Amino acid sequence: MNLPELFVQHDISILIIIAFASLFAGFIDAIVGGGGLIQFPAFMILFPNTSVPTAFGTNKIAGLSGTSIAAVQYAKRVKFNWKLLAVTAITSFVFSFIGAKLVSRIDVDILKPFIFFVLIAIAIYTFKKKDFGALATKKISDNKKYFYGIVLGILIGFYDGFLGPGTGSFLVLGFVALLGFEFLEASAYAKVINCVTNISALYVFISQGNYIIEIAIIMAISNVLGSIIGSRMAILKGNSFIRKIFLFVVCIMIIRYGYDVFFS
Repeated sequence: MNLPELFVQHDISILIIIAFASLFAGFIDAIVGGGGLIQFPAFMILFPNTSVPTAFGTNKIAGLSGTSIAAVQYAKRVKFNWKLLAVTAITSFVFSFIGAKLVSRIDVDILKPFIFFVLIAIAIYTFKKKDFGALATKKISDNKKYFYGIVLGILIGFYDGFLGPGTGSFLVLGFVALLGFEFLEASAYAKVINCVTNISALYVFISQGNYIIEIAIIMAISNVLGSIIGSRMAILKGNSFIRKIFLFVVCIMIIRYGYDVFFS
């Protein structure tokens, strides 16, 4: 069966809805991460008979496409500490691969209550601390930077491969809270590292054949368009705008994990 025939077998209204959901997800993800919180549930609602690994793989293809474009946009405006970026990215790559390998062997629900309460604490702290992420706040030694980068890589790399939704937001939070970055700078680092973790996890899903190519193409194109718009708005409007979107995404994550913990 060739590619056009693959598209024809799907209802056009479903393809349009998933395209718009992916565009909005790309927009949010480019600003502060968390696009998977919109894109993944939309996919599962529209394609309910799809296995979870296939849903992960299809969404990762789209997410990587948009995240790569956002990373390029940020790289034009933000000066990176390339050693810090490399240390965090390599650690993230390794632990994302480990997380993706374990996703079919361990019950992911055991982590959800812990994540739920952590997110509530993050939302309260960010809301009350108005200057959180507004300016670079810490001057720390290079050794501490690299240590924190490794810690972020281990924790969030594993989370991305194992669960995934909101990885970009957790990366942004980590760079702001641990390394004292402002939101715009943290978003730039998060995009590059998120690309690396997506590649690592996606390798596992593709090698297992867990993806739907025609849906992935539609979602990827839409995600890229949303990513271009979102990254340009973030760069134009700055830290205050990113902070508001960050709070919005964290609240969505609280609702999502709250539902999983108490009702699912």
